[in-house]
Amino acid sequence: MRIPAALREQGIQDARVYSIPMTTRFRGIVSRDGVILQGPAGWSEFSPFWDYGVEESAAWLRSALEDAVLPRPAAVREDVEVNVTIPVVPPVLAHRLAAVGGARTAKVKVADVSSSLAEDLERLEAVRDALGPDARIRVDANARWERDEAISVIPQLDRAAGGLEYVEQPVVTLEDLAAVRRAVDVPIAADELVRRAEDPLRVARVEAADVLVMKVQPLGGIRRCLDLAADAGLPVVVSSALETSIGLSAGLALAASLPELTHACGLATGVLLTGDLVEDPLRAEGGVIPAVRPEPDPALLDAHCAPHELTARWEQRLEDCAAHAVDRTP
Repeated sequence: MRIPAALREQGIQDARVYSIPMTTRFRGIVSRDGVILQGPAGWSEFSPFWDYGVEESAAWLRSALEDAVLPRPAAVREDVEVNVTIPVVPPVLAHRLAAVGGARTAKVKVADVSSSLAEDLERLEAVRDALGPDARIRVDANARWERDEAISVIPQLDRAAGGLEYVEQPVVTLEDLAAVRRAVDVPIAADELVRRAEDPLRVARVEAADVLVMKVQPLGGIRRCLDLAADAGLPVVVSSALETSIGLSAGLALAASLPELTHACGLATGVLLTGDLVEDPLRAEGGVIPAVRPEPDPALLDAHCAPHELTARWEQRLEDCAAHAVDRTP
């Protein structure tokens, strides 16, 4: 694909557009696509979802540029504990998915438009049955509840799960998040109010959450995430943005370099893709993934090469975002 001159000046030597079908519908999509960039430090990923505008997507590009150009921060751990992600699926399938990769923590999607509360409760019960009483279960509502609904529903989910580790982003606004946290006994995690906020630290300052979920690309890179985590003073869960193993490795690098990591991370999402760009995809074994940096396989790049029309869209998107991203790149 065509690489914008501004990115070549930063040291980007190659760029490839990929498209990989998903194993199940997730976040409203059935196929994942994006760009991987090669720079002097290695390959990185730029893959904002299509509902993100240029300025918001520019943070994703700053992350990819940093990761392709600069060495990654020093790691303090070799492996990262991860959770298994359970999409909105029937209980039988949820039970089966819970055992994938040997994780002792499960993140269960709830509050989807295609799922009722009764179905969410059944899904949670199935996951608890699969993992046993000592495992940790968290739920993610993706900000789909109103304040009063969240306050009513969370205790029911907590009982069905046999105890929840936390509830991720139950409501949209910061004020509602703080109100829900005061009203329920289950810990609250913030995701969208961190990665899509002009001021990601406001959540911590107003004590609206117990845990911060950080995703490397949306927040602008590994180094910015480390700075935010240090300033917030709250436990951090590093999560993915449904990347290939190229992008997942950046999340693993962040998790591996955090001074403290008390929660399993949401970086085992490679299993949601039907393929990958590396010969040995980053998959969980025994509930952990090694913090390594894989190289793309030329044959797999060819196999998952995006069609011409999609490649042209990404070329234009890369050009548009470069104008907003390059002048702020270290």
